[in-house]
Amino acid sequence: MQNFHLTRRHLLSAVGLGAGTAALAACTGPVSADGGGGGAESNLRSGFSQAALGDIPSEYQGRTNILFWAPWTGGLFDAITEQFAMFNESQTEIYAALESVGSYADLNTAFTAALQARAVPDMVCFPEMQWLQFYFAGALAPLDPHFNDDWNLDIYRQNFVGESTAGDETFVVPFARSTPLFYYNKTLFNDLGLPVDTQYTWSQLREFGPEIASVQNAGQDIKTFAYAAGPAWYANSWLWAFDGEWSDGFTVMPDEGKVHELMTFANEWVHVDGHAYMAQASHTDFQTGLAAAVHGSTASMRGLTEAVDFELGAAFMPGEVNQPPTVPTGGSGFSMVRTESQERQDATAELMKFLATPAMSGKWHIDSGYVPIVQAAADEPEVVELHATDPNFTVAIDQLENAETVAPVNWFHSGVTALGQAFDTITGDNGDVQEAIDTLRGEYEGVLEDNREDLEALGIS
Repeated sequence: MQNFHLTRRHLLSAVGLGAGTAALAACTGPVSADGGGGGAESNLRSGFSQAALGDIPSEYQGRTNILFWAPWTGGLFDAITEQFAMFNESQTEIYAALESVGSYADLNTAFTAALQARAVPDMVCFPEMQWLQFYFAGALAPLDPHFNDDWNLDIYRQNFVGESTAGDETFVVPFARSTPLFYYNKTLFNDLGLPVDTQYTWSQLREFGPEIASVQNAGQDIKTFAYAAGPAWYANSWLWAFDGEWSDGFTVMPDEGKVHELMTFANEWVHVDGHAYMAQASHTDFQTGLAAAVHGSTASMRGLTEAVDFELGAAFMPGEVNQPPTVPTGGSGFSMVRTESQERQDATAELMKFLATPAMSGKWHIDSGYVPIVQAAADEPEVVELHATDPNFTVAIDQLENAETVAPVNWFHSGVTALGQAFDTITGDNGDVQEAIDTLRGEYEGVLEDNREDLEALGIS
């Protein structure tokens, strides 16, 4: 699918809705004086219908049908499909269907098109703060009317719930939440006498290059690190490690020297040292032994553990000036789409409640590697056993105390895309660092200006 750089004006124009207003803010998340999602007066709206469901199995005929568009493929999609099957078997009133739309970027594009066509899913799952774009378009319904003593924001890990609310209302419940991690070939590191189970720095990893390159795989010197394409999420932690920030309010890159230092490091590691590179498929190269280390989400944990034939190491994100560095909160949560049907919204809430039970949250953590986002899930026997037998899963939990929400410029899909392209330019194309910074600055300033009204309403200044 084409990457669509969604701005507030694009989306509102596409779906024919007026802009929502908001007032005041808190550092833990956006707040609004308006209810119902960006100025919506009701959780329902006429003129919309449910997107195509596909074939409904005969045993589930006659139920209330709801549809989730999942931003996952492969093992993650298999894991969530199993949970949906368990929900469908657990009761007799609701059939929950799901469809993989690809990636988060694909979901952004598909949901924007669905809003324009006014045929929408009942539940979506956007990363980090990107749900705000759709909140301001009045596309999401508040969840609070469905909360009870057993299901509410109090049951979740609290350093993620601040990204769920706007004003007095909740538009997201955490589900597939994560932080980035540094994964490395622990067998190789041990064989070379390199330190393991430690806090690495970028300079230290760069120094490992010649020693790691002394080992060959498939006739090639092993590279220390494989950069992934479009690494915007990880780049939040990289710049924090170098003691910089991508934006402060509406000021883009307030200390450009830190950005230049970081980007020069990445460029030289690849194109001068030759011990890092931009990979087309970084995890594939890591699994096959071409690269000694990669980044990945906590959600990469299960897949990598099962895929590699060496001992997998997992560590906090590398530091530099700051050790350990701050890391971005990541992953996504469930949002309910504003539709014409109260019945489907009530059914969607029942699905969310089911997936938020400790048993299901614990199973999702085990099957995917995502954080056990429901606090009580950590006490599930299978989770306790997993952490006792594989300490890599515990690393992800321990790093949570360093997690923060990213700068507002990276709340928006277009900002994320611009940052990823900047690093692709300098690592993949050996582009000029200053030109990459200048281009990124222009893109960032455009993102902030396009969304100024909403950001100011959220207290950004």
